[in-house]
Amino acid sequence: MFKKLGPGVLVAAAFIGPGTVTACTLAGVNFGFSLLWAMLLSIIATYVLQEMSARLGIVTQKGLADVIKQELHNPWIRNSVIALIFSAIIIGNASYEAGNIGGATLGMEALFGMTYSKLYPFILGGLAFILLYLGSYKSLEKVFIVLVLIMSLSFVMTAILTKPDIWELIKGLFIPTIPEKGTLTIIALVGTTVVPYNLFLHAALVSEKWKSKDDLNLAKRDTLVSIILGGLVSVSIIISAAAINSAEVNNVMDMAKALEPLYGSAALYFLGIGMCAAGITSAITAPLAAAYVANSCFGWKAGFKDAKFRMIWITILILGVFFLSFGIKPIEIIKFAQITNGLLLPIIAVFLLWVVNRAGVMGKYKNSVLQNVFGILIILLSVLLGAKSILTVLGFL
Repeated sequence: MFKKLGPGVLVAAAFIGPGTVTACTLAGVNFGFSLLWAMLLSIIATYVLQEMSARLGIVTQKGLADVIKQELHNPWIRNSVIALIFSAIIIGNASYEAGNIGGATLGMEALFGMTYSKLYPFILGGLAFILLYLGSYKSLEKVFIVLVLIMSLSFVMTAILTKPDIWELIKGLFIPTIPEKGTLTIIALVGTTVVPYNLFLHAALVSEKWKSKDDLNLAKRDTLVSIILGGLVSVSIIISAAAINSAEVNNVMDMAKALEPLYGSAALYFLGIGMCAAGITSAITAPLAAAYVANSCFGWKAGFKDAKFRMIWITILILGVFFLSFGIKPIEIIKFAQITNGLLLPIIAVFLLWVVNRAGVMGKYKNSVLQNVFGILIILLSVLLGAKSILTVLGFL
């Protein structure tokens, strides 16, 4: 089974970053199991969009931006759309890279103490650099399968140890409720799971692994297994956090301290390992996704080890370490990234739905009626949540 896993694992690793871990922690601490349905909805939406993206990548053997460029014949519209995609992905990934490395740093502090904490961002940045610079797609895939399994085991074990009430858990998963002041947390859960740059990353990566339309079923299974694994991690974090009777929890390492009375210092190590794995995987996928997007936007057709391809991911990585190590908190950039991502998801989802319905692009592999129904519902949801997210960042909500 693990030999057949591939690009989907990188997608799961990308959306389970420190932002997701923190959003899930706060959802569990503040609202118990009552927002598990929002996470389940996010997982379904992620699978629907990622399956479309993977199918597009295998059928066309091109990236999503390449296909959008090909199908937009008006030069002004084409250039405007590509400029929006490129700027939003690059700026968003550069600003969030600091959060990814910061999350992995928290994990290292839990495991190895605070003595050398100022060195941790450089160590983690160096590790990400080595994996990306020396690695091929196949070697990265193997690293990610290991890291995602470690991350899954860490968080699932933590959830099991809290001995959750199964009936309450089922109610939380399948009976939607919106608690008072829960709207922003729902936006955070969906926003950190359904990630726009993953749609570009997935379409680009499947063509690295699979060259034939006969492999579509393998890609579909890979996507399903990986997204379920990623979703299991998110659900486990919410379950773990729901066991805490404390308002003093702002991130996952606070959760570890709050869980210590339940089962001793094991919590700190399980969560430390999980957070470290989550941070490292996202710290690698964010620069990688930015490089693939630039590759498509500029039509470079650059290989994994091409200088231009490397220049993009190195820039994103350096900016992330820089923001973190010099104590620069790029709050305004992160706010701008949230606005651009809030705008970007519905736009990209619309373009994705459009191209996977074009017979000239997809032939007999275009969307079914049911896939279109799900796609339209997801777009409407992303427009609603994106608008709320933008208004919240701008201070109108």
